[in-house]
Amino acid sequence: MDFRSHRLTDLAHAIRRRELSAREVVGAALDRIEALDGEVNAFVAVDAERALRDAADVDQRLTDGFGVGPLAGIPLAVKDLEDAAGLPTRYGSALASDEPAAGDSVLVARLRAAGCVVVGKTATPEYGHKGATDSPAFGATRNPWALGRTPGGSSGGSSAALAAGMVPLATGSDGGGSIRIPSALTGLSGIKTTQGRVPNGGPNAPGSGVFTVKGPMAARIADVAKALDVVVGPHPTDPFSLPRSGAPWYDAVQSARLPDRVVWSPTMGFATVDDHVAERSVAAIGALEAAGVEVILMEEIWPESPLGPWLSMWTAMRARTQGHLIGTPDWERVDPSLRQQIEWGTTVTGTTVIEAMDAIHHYNLLLEPVFEQAPILLTPATAGQAPAIGGEGTINGEPVPSWVEFTFGFNLTRNPAGVVPIGTAEDGMPLALQVVGNQRDDVGVLQAIRAFEDVFEPIGSAPFG
Repeated sequence: MDFRSHRLTDLAHAIRRRELSAREVVGAALDRIEALDGEVNAFVAVDAERALRDAADVDQRLTDGFGVGPLAGIPLAVKDLEDAAGLPTRYGSALASDEPAAGDSVLVARLRAAGCVVVGKTATPEYGHKGATDSPAFGATRNPWALGRTPGGSSGGSSAALAAGMVPLATGSDGGGSIRIPSALTGLSGIKTTQGRVPNGGPNAPGSGVFTVKGPMAARIADVAKALDVVVGPHPTDPFSLPRSGAPWYDAVQSARLPDRVVWSPTMGFATVDDHVAERSVAAIGALEAAGVEVILMEEIWPESPLGPWLSMWTAMRARTQGHLIGTPDWERVDPSLRQQIEWGTTVTGTTVIEAMDAIHHYNLLLEPVFEQAPILLTPATAGQAPAIGGEGTINGEPVPSWVEFTFGFNLTRNPAGVVPIGTAEDGMPLALQVVGNQRDDVGVLQAIRAFEDVFEPIGSAPFG
């Protein structure tokens, strides 16, 4: 069973109607992981025995006539930055404990309550610190569209597992683009919801603080919306979590229509964009215009990159979480790029952090004229093209860290922001647009992505698998 050819909702309905057994579906996921993951390296742990046992429990409940959740029997992969009971949480680090987690994160607990069956943990760069998925502990995860390229990060293990059809659903997290970047690089539709929609509760504060957004990942946005319906809503251990709002998001997505108007910003006013990425993005905007959408061009929205204030807060949080390792025998075992972030964070003052928090207000204020013009802002998803394994992303052939410059700012401002595939580049790698909505208009972003999926060039499936 190749899960790329099955929608999440169709699988869930088939299991509930007993046209497929949960054990059959979970077994198919485990078989596909065993067959393919040796080359992709999307998973860092798999618990086949427990997964098959949990799937059998779903089947027994259906046989006995007991209620099951809306996602009963759906195989779920969990990013290795959050807990899934019975599996270790290693954070992509050689220094983490192998002790199995005693319980689930709030996100995983809600997905399990909906009937999902956890099959394993997916790879992440060490503590989710970068936009490519590799680590000293677990090596490099490979993109099913081209095994010599990264699937992005930091949710690259989840995106690769989905793009290879190993599972229909996975979890991710996004502190600076970590759902959007890997979704864009592997041909998935995805969303970073408004911070607080999916709670970050639990015994420990989130590693990337106010930036952290957790959420489900799937191939298409209707499937993401179906999973979001069971995980959004407040939690008593997350003081920033938001109340649940409105009707089911999946129902809203099913009735999606193209927005009358969108704002298109090819550089946001600060980014240098790869020529080929720009060309394909402009072609996608042309397809929207041909479909009847009014496109309002706004060249400059943010005159300066938001990376500076974002990086001040991000590196300060890295120093807070991993700074104790400096000067210890374990320091050299930390990923060199993470060591650099930790060291930088030790120089960030409290005043600098407050100034960065002020930037949240400043950058959000600059978005107000945009959303007075239209409900949706579009940008390229990435400024450059995906890195080769162990390399840097490129803009016009030059390796540069700014290849992912478009995503960070919307973690600062907290706007809901997603990505939608627009086709493939000349080398066959997926390309995408970023889709941004006004404050807390998650439904509007989901609906726009769903409508755009029907306009843009079908992405098809990755050639591997």
